[in-house]
This record gives sequence, structure tokens and C-alpha cells, in this order.
Amino acid sequence: MEALRASSLPSFTYPLISRTIFEKPIIQIPLTKKVISSVPINLSKNAKFKNFTAISPTVLSTEESENSSSLDQETEAENREEKFDWYAQWYPVIPICDLDKRRPHGKRVLGIDIVIWWDRNENEWKVFDDSCPHRLAPLSEGRIDQWGRLQCVYHGWCFGSSGDCKFIPQAPRDGPPVHTSKKACVAVYPSCVQNNILWFWANADPLYKDIHLKKKPPYIPELDDPSFTNMMMSRDIPYGYEVLIENLMDPAHADREGGKPLEISLQKLDINGFTAKSTGNSIFIPPCLYYSFYSLGGDPSKQSTTSVGTTEEPASPVPQKRALLIFYCIPVSPGNSRLIFASPRNFGVWIDRVVPRWIFHIGQNLILDSDLYLLHVEERKLMDVGPLNWHKSCFVPTKADALVVAFRRWLNKYGGTQVDWGTKFSRLLPPTPPREQLFDRYWSHTVNCSSCSLAYKRLNTLEIVLQVVSIASIGIVAAGKQGIMSAVARNTLVSMAVLCFVASKLLSHFIYKTFRYHDYDHAFR
Repeated sequence: MEALRASSLPSFTYPLISRTIFEKPIIQIPLTKKVISSVPINLSKNAKFKNFTAISPTVLSTEESENSSSLDQETEAENREEKFDWYAQWYPVIPICDLDKRRPHGKRVLGIDIVIWWDRNENEWKVFDDSCPHRLAPLSEGRIDQWGRLQCVYHGWCFGSSGDCKFIPQAPRDGPPVHTSKKACVAVYPSCVQNNILWFWANADPLYKDIHLKKKPPYIPELDDPSFTNMMMSRDIPYGYEVLIENLMDPAHADREGGKPLEISLQKLDINGFTAKSTGNSIFIPPCLYYSFYSLGGDPSKQSTTSVGTTEEPASPVPQKRALLIFYCIPVSPGNSRLIFASPRNFGVWIDRVVPRWIFHIGQNLILDSDLYLLHVEERKLMDVGPLNWHKSCFVPTKADALVVAFRRWLNKYGGTQVDWGTKFSRLLPPTPPREQLFDRYWSHTVNCSSCSLAYKRLNTLEIVLQVVSIASIGIVAAGKQGIMSAVARNTLVSMAVLCFVASKLLSHFIYKTFRYHDYDHAFR
């Protein structure tokens, strides 16, 4: 989403468990053209890659069109021995800054309902299956009891750090210890905190209990670097994972009629994702991470690579400015996804320290809204034609779509053409809701964002205060006798009443459009 990228770069008008903190992450993502990883990864010996430089918007010749058609046939004919296992991966859930330790939080990822809660006994975040083994009530609607246990509020069952049941109120104290039964336990998912984001492993099998010792989530050093900004945003999106990633990989859609030819070079594509080079370097690491990095000044040829894969530049009077655009695209359910966005940079850091986080979210939410309805409709049309017919149904004559084409190729070759939802869903998309629900910001973002929810409460309080002042001013004028209050005082109070009333109405409109619902009409933009 180029508009979202632009909002976070130089102008910065709108920049944007058991718990384990990794000192030396296995996967290092540097500001270089390479993705460094020490995780054992299965690479196909027969993987075939094609390098190409894309220039748009020239129309493909007949020969090029034939080559494009052959790409579909090649994708189907290529070696399909390697398959991406959607349930043997780390998934980002939510930024730590948006979690409240006083209560459990319910989330859905990959169709799995999970509950996140802070275990003060072990001083770490836990991720459990969001279902009480008693009567399947959601544990996310429960509470943390006085002993730091997760309690289901339906019948009061309490669970400890390892998912074992600690207490059943209805069980006789002198009877058999039914709470020790394995059937009374809650499934626990491996989890960790990295880059200030909570991650979980999408398989609760005990075999994966120590998976974080063998394989860790992708690590981006700049998100932990104090010389970079680290402001994040998350939002639930009413269209699917595939369409979300495609939209963010599309560098041309924001240009519209003012677009220009783009040069995109796809450098590598395998089961571990792909890399590409255009104005910046772009990397996709499945299933969720897509990011680009840019150097704004300095001489890239003078950069050197350190032992951990990050780049260093020899000392110079003017340090090189660097910025990243990081998108974590999370599959939630068919027709629904979640985006975690960050744009770390090593310049203008003071802006993020002065301006509240919710101010940046105003512009970022507006940009997401700008494409929301058309992508929601587009997804349904793509579902009708089927994922294997994407190349035949979508006419992509210019190579500005190189990243989108690369993602579809990866998805068809390694990912099974679409997200593996198991047997939980029928793969049908939910019906299109009314626009008020589709463009909803309150439940999709505000209540889940610590900064926006606090601002929403405070601004609502300010609105009430303005209304009270307005009414009180009119009351004082009405109750005051003619001789006691001067004309100047009366006029001042009346003016204050009018101004406070108008301000409260304007503030109410601002609150509604910023935190609850904002429709987006392209015809009048």
C-alpha cells in the first residue's frame, strides 16, 4: 500500500509464552539485500528462479504474453514436493503496548481462538486455547484471580501457567481430585515476545513445547534499536490475508492517473519467500512478514556488512538516513485478516516522542479505509474465479505488478493456493455487511489500541465538560438579576456558552469520525 508507505516517510505527517526475550535471535533481518537466517530450512534442490527487471506501464508484446501464459503452466508443472506448513509457523498476535496485564484478551489467528493473559507468577505472557474444558465457555471473557490464575467466570474453574486446572469450586473438597484430570486442562500454545510483539506457535502439541529453542520468529533489529522509532499500529481488516498482502505489495495503486514506469527486479523466490529490488529492497518472509527498507542519503556503496548481517557505514559527517516499512499480515479467518504496521526510522525520532501515538493512527486508518471497500469486493470476485485462475483472470501487462505476481506464484507453488484453514471453515466468504459495519473503526481498532482507547475516553470527557460549561453559563445568566450582573459579564457568559456548545459539537463529530466510523467516498476525494 504505497499511500501507507508515503504517510510514514520523510514528511511524517502520519508516520506511523512462555514468554522468551531473545538476546541473539536465530533469524536476523538486516538492512541489506539478504535475509540472514541460521534456522535449518528445507530448500528445494530443483528450485528454479527467474530474475527479471520490470518496467511499467508498457504493454507486453505477443511474445511476452505467451511467456506470461507459460508461467501458469510452469507453476503447475514445477516440483511440488515442498509444501509450506501453515501450522508449523510463528504468528504475530498483537503489540505488547496494546495488552493490559489486568485482564485476559481474546484473539483469533489462522482460525484458532486464543486467549492471552499475563501470568504474574512466572512474569510472562501466556497463550491458551480460548475454551474452558468444562462447558467450552470463552476464557477471554474471564478474569485474573487474586492468586494470578486464569479464571473462567462461567463456573469459576481456575487454571495455572501450564494449563492445568487448579480449582473447581463445585468439586467436594474431601472428594476425588477431579481437577487433576487431563480432561480438565487447557491447551497451551508456545509463545514468545520479540520486537515488542507477542508471537505464538500455531500448534499446541506438546512436541512443540520448546520450539523457540529451535526456531524463532523473524527478527528485525531496528525495532529494538533505540536510535530508531518503534511506533506500531494494529487493525482488524474485513478482507482476507491474500488480498491484504497483495495490496501492501502494490507500489503503483496509489499513483492512479499520475503513475509512472517502475523498475522491479525479482531476485529470489523459494519456499522461504522472495526478495525484490525497486526504489528500495523488499522482502517477503511467509507467512506474515513483508517489509521494505530505504536509504535516504549517504552512499550505499560505502556500506559494510557486520557479522550479524546488519549494515554499517564508515564514519561520515552526515549519517545515512534509513527507514523501514514493516507489515505483519495475519490470517484470521476467511474474509478477515489483521495488520500490524511499523515504520522505524533513524531520523525525526523526536516527533514520535512528542506526538501521541493516536495522532499518527488517524492518517493510517484513513489510508486503510481508502481501499477497504474495493478490496472487500475484489476478494469476492477472486473467490468466484478461483485461486488457480488468478493469472488468467487478472490482466497484468505491466511489471509494476511483479511483487503481486511473485506472491501468487509463491502461494500457488508452496502455500496450497490459499491459507490452510483445516476443517474449521467451509472456505466461503462471509456476506458483505452494511457500510457502517464494514468501515467500523471502534471494534476493529480503537478498543484494541491502548493509545486510541485512552484518547477516546478523554475526548469524550472533554466533550461532556464543554457541554456542562455551556449549560452552566446560560444558567448563570438566566438566574442573575439585571442589576447584579453587568452587561459585559452577561455577554461574556453568553459568548462562552455558545463557543463551548459549538466546540462540543465539533469535538463530537471529530470523535465519531476518528474513533468510530468514517466512510470513504473516492468520488469526492
